[in-house]
Amino acid sequence: MKRSRDGSIIGRREFLKRGVLAGVGVSILPLAGAASASVEAASHVRRYSTLGRTGLKISDISFGASRLTTGNEDLVRHAFDCGVNYFDSAETYTDGESETTIGNALKGKRDKVFLTSKTIARAGDSRGSMMTALEASLRRLQTDHIDVYFNHAVNDPARLKNPEWYEFVSQARSQGKIRFTGMSGHAGNLAECLDYAIDSGHCDVILCAHNFGQDPRFYQRFTRNFDFVAIQPELPRLMDKAKRHGVGVVVMKTLMGARLNDMRPYESGGATFSQAAFRWVLSNPNVDALIVSMTSRQLIDEYLGASGARASAADDRRLLNRYASLNGDSQCRPACNECANACPYGVPIADVMRTRMYARDYGDLRLARSEYAMLSENAAACLSCDAKPCAGACPHGIATEVLLAPTHRMLA
Repeated sequence: MKRSRDGSIIGRREFLKRGVLAGVGVSILPLAGAASASVEAASHVRRYSTLGRTGLKISDISFGASRLTTGNEDLVRHAFDCGVNYFDSAETYTDGESETTIGNALKGKRDKVFLTSKTIARAGDSRGSMMTALEASLRRLQTDHIDVYFNHAVNDPARLKNPEWYEFVSQARSQGKIRFTGMSGHAGNLAECLDYAIDSGHCDVILCAHNFGQDPRFYQRFTRNFDFVAIQPELPRLMDKAKRHGVGVVVMKTLMGARLNDMRPYESGGATFSQAAFRWVLSNPNVDALIVSMTSRQLIDEYLGASGARASAADDRRLLNRYASLNGDSQCRPACNECANACPYGVPIADVMRTRMYARDYGDLRLARSEYAMLSENAAACLSCDAKPCAGACPHGIATEVLLAPTHRMLA
């Protein structure tokens, strides 16, 4: 419970509603060092960042390929022509079509780009199975090496402690098949996993979910008079720690659900919500770059309008607050996981809500179903549950008790 200035008691959910989610009514002063909010007709990459100790100089806004399918080589080429040189994919993205499309599109350009891929290397997997997965990715990407190879969607430190992973990495590096390794994650045990990955000394790059809706800085103007636990209190410490250890930091999920059409009526003067969200993330000196799903030429041009920014623009707060007001009560916060122990049947509420985001917000049912199928447990138990255990479990006001069963019906 929180106490307001007049001494009255308000709950956390009501506090969020009054403060952040209704924050569009608060006047926002121009931020110091504000960047230009204008959009050029022909957008291009304006800054390349050094990715930690790897020394790779990558575009600050880079190509996320989780939704890339066969026949969309033109999107990859357009991003390349605009200066994007870092392309992030995984063996599971669109059943391998993502890697194949990147490989087809970037023929003859391999020496000008950096390619990543990911595999889900579990705690009990062998180095042989990991090498099989890597070699399949190499074939699809039509290359003899991958620049950064990630252990994908890690939510259990045991996966990083598997000695077979390190043996595999050592062998693949000695054979020239990978240059650097990393870990990606966006689930409830993210902080524990990142701490281990950084401390181990074996992780060159981390890829984690990060957006303004998770950033404690976004809430400071509303929380300074309250005893309030930050939305993602560990993330700033972890990104700072990574930077100090020479570990590259790339972030994803930067658009907090990417419901861009919701924001079009509120955008003006060429400034867009996506650019405001990107500028917020890129203003963090511990972030080297972000990746975002690039699904059209128009969106690529829009996104790259924020490239080069190292500070927020004067109007960004208004757009971010408006987005939070419209979507804050339906958008699950990656790695928050405060609902983790609410379900007596072990339903991974946050992971189910993440797959719902892919279907509802991204409009990508194929991705949603693919990710849902990979969950070790799903929401089948919700079909026969009275929904009481998880009612009110979300501190952000998301009615998970209403959403979980329909999500299972949609994605199972």
